[in-house]
Amino acid sequence: MSWIPFKIGQPKKQIVSKTVERDFEREYEKLQKLEDQTKKLHKDMKKSTEADTAMSKAATKIAGDLLSNPLCEQDQAFLESVMSLDTAMKRMEAFNQEKVNQIQKTVIDPLKKYSSVFPSLNMAVKRREQALQDYKRLQAKVEKYEEKEKTGPIMVKLHQAKEELRPVREDFEAKNKQLLEEMPKFYNSRIDYFQPSFEALIRAQVVYFTEMHKIFSDLTDQIDQGGLTDQEREQQNESKLNELRALSIVADD
Repeated sequence: MSWIPFKIGQPKKQIVSKTVERDFEREYEKLQKLEDQTKKLHKDMKKSTEADTAMSKAATKIAGDLLSNPLCEQDQAFLESVMSLDTAMKRMEAFNQEKVNQIQKTVIDPLKKYSSVFPSLNMAVKRREQALQDYKRLQAKVEKYEEKEKTGPIMVKLHQAKEELRPVREDFEAKNKQLLEEMPKFYNSRIDYFQPSFEALIRAQVVYFTEMHKIFSDLTDQIDQGGLTDQEREQQNESKLNELRALSIVADD
C-alpha cells in the first residue's frame, strides 16, 4: 500500500493473517476515496457559490450600465423597462446571496469540518504501520535466536528478545483491532452526517429558483412589448441593422 514507509526483513512466522491484512487495506482504501471525494466536493461547492455570486453581480451591473445609457433619456418606455430590469436584478442578487449564505453554513462548512478529521485518521494508520514494522523486526530477532544452538548466553538473549517483543506485539494488536473496528463505523457514518447538508442544499435551490420564477414572470409582464416573439424581435433587429449597413459611413470601399 502507498502509506507503507519502508520495508524490513520479514520474519518466517506470519504474524498478521492475509485475511486481516486484506480487510484492513479494503477499509482504509474506502476511507482514502472518501477523503478525496469530500475534498473534491468541498472545492466544487465553493466554485459553484463563487460563480453564482459573480453571475448575480454581473447581471446587476449590466442593469446599472443600461440605466446610465443615453437611450434611457430619449425613450421613456425603454427607461421603464430598464428600471424594471434593474429592480429584478437587485432582487435576484439579494435572493442569491441568501442562497449562498445558506449553502455556506449547511454544506461547505460541514464538508470542511469533515475533511479536518482525515489527518488524524491517517496518522493513526501510520502509527499502526510503524507498530507492525517494529513487531516484524522483533519477531525476526526472536526467530534468529530460536534457530541458534541453545547455549546459556543464547537462551538469555532469546528470553530478552521475547520480553522485548511482548509489549510491541500487544501494542500492534491493540492498534490494529481499534482501526478495524472504527474505520467501518467512520465510513458508514458519512450518510447520517451528509444527508442533512444535501437536503439543505436541495431546499436552498428550490427556494431560490421558485423566487426567480416569480421575479422573471413579473419582469416579463412589465417589459413585454406587444407580445413579440423572439423570432419577430430578431427580424426587427436585422431590419434595423440593414438600415445601418446602408449608410455611407459604413459602406465597403
